[in-house]
Amino acid sequence: MANTSNMRQKTITLGIAMHKPYPVPRASIYLPIHVGAALNPDVLSHIQGDNTGDNISTLNPYFCELTALYWLWKNNDSDYKGLVHYRRYFATNNFFKRHNHNRFERILEKTELDQILVQHPIILPKKRHYVIETIHSHYAHTMYASQLNITEQVLQDIAPEYVAAWRSLMRQRSAHIFNMMIMDREHFDAYCAWLFPILFELTSRLDPNQYDAFHARYPGRISEMLLNVWIMHKGIHVGQQPTTFTECINWWNKGTSFLKAKFFKQKYTGSF
Repeated sequence: MANTSNMRQKTITLGIAMHKPYPVPRASIYLPIHVGAALNPDVLSHIQGDNTGDNISTLNPYFCELTALYWLWKNNDSDYKGLVHYRRYFATNNFFKRHNHNRFERILEKTELDQILVQHPIILPKKRHYVIETIHSHYAHTMYASQLNITEQVLQDIAPEYVAAWRSLMRQRSAHIFNMMIMDREHFDAYCAWLFPILFELTSRLDPNQYDAFHARYPGRISEMLLNVWIMHKGIHVGQQPTTFTECINWWNKGTSFLKAKFFKQKYTGSF
């Protein structure tokens, strides 16, 4: 007799971090989550808020999309869990769909994702390559190097076995960014159980309120690097998936800001 537990279709929940009304995919695997719902309850009252159950919704001005990640960790038991953004998603591998004028047609759907997950229990965005910058120098030029220094101190104090991976990442010129991932529940929950104590300790040592609203979001940015560190230390072979943005990107603005930060020490003042 067949094992019915093995025949059961795996459940997948990909949270879409949202802070304002915006079109979303209709595929059942996607769950729009209102981040910062405790602070702005009326903005997206019709979707799941990050302020129910065990949550850190009030930390959204600093933790950004991570309040949705925390909510999924504590309040969702799907076999696979993941996080995307209201304008940025994992993309299909289908060439024709990837070039569809309707950008929502480019988004990864369940049938294709099921096939990918058979090979890879963890999926991350393809690495971004900085070429003329290391991870450390790029962050130091665009944000504040002190945030990196204190993060390393926190790791030394509460997760010293990860310091070597952190230092290795700082010297590299590419990394998985965007705080996007899809993981089986075991890895997802283990990652969150490791990540959030580090971030809580970091913010206790480096108060986000000392910065303007843009730079106060540093815990969300640091976590992008910490995801790489966790993967590197664990030696996990991950699947890499392209991403798609639902709006046109101003590459000139991004490129010139990148060069101004490197050569003229002009730190970023807002998102692109």
